[in-house]
Amino acid sequence: MEIIMESNQFDVEKYQKAKKRVKEIKGFYGHLASFILVILFLAFLNFRFSPEHIWFYWPMLGWGIGLFFHATAVFNIIPFFGKEWEQNKIKEIIEKEKNTKWE
Repeated sequence: MEIIMESNQFDVEKYQKAKKRVKEIKGFYGHLASFILVILFLAFLNFRFSPEHIWFYWPMLGWGIGLFFHATAVFNIIPFFGKEWEQNKIKEIIEKEKNTKWE
């Protein structure tokens, strides 16, 4: 009976982790969609009312940098920005602390 309960707990944890991951991915795509819509709107405004001075690329650049870092975190493009790297580093530091206390 205890094995079944442990298995159920493991399944619940896996489900919660998968649900959180889906939420992160969905959040990124929402961020991407709003980026595209707002930048298109700003480009329209720029070209419609002041085509002699192109300025919409400044907000596109700033927001694009934020979007890039959001993507790296969600899709683990650069490993040291991801949560997995953080967790591994925390474990490594804890292990070093345990080993140095006894020396």
